[in-house]
Amino acid sequence: MSSELKTLVVIGFFLFILWNLGAGLYYMMVDKGRTKRTVKSLTWRIGLSVALFVLVIIGILTGLIEPHGIGGNSAP
Repeated sequence: MSSELKTLVVIGFFLFILWNLGAGLYYMMVDKGRTKRTVKSLTWRIGLSVALFVLVIIGILTGLIEPHGIGGNSAP
């Protein structure tokens, strides 16, 4: 899997997570607790966040993603 594709997958997940977070805020303001849309949207956000976390862990364990730390490969 190419580096660009991995980056696009992570960015896509982040965009969906932010979309659901914004949708939850919008539904909370518009519906004022009368519908379940806020709960549904925030549940999707949590599910996507957990899925992204699990995918990153699997990627690290299988060697598809190589963690490099905060500074990269800089020498002291």
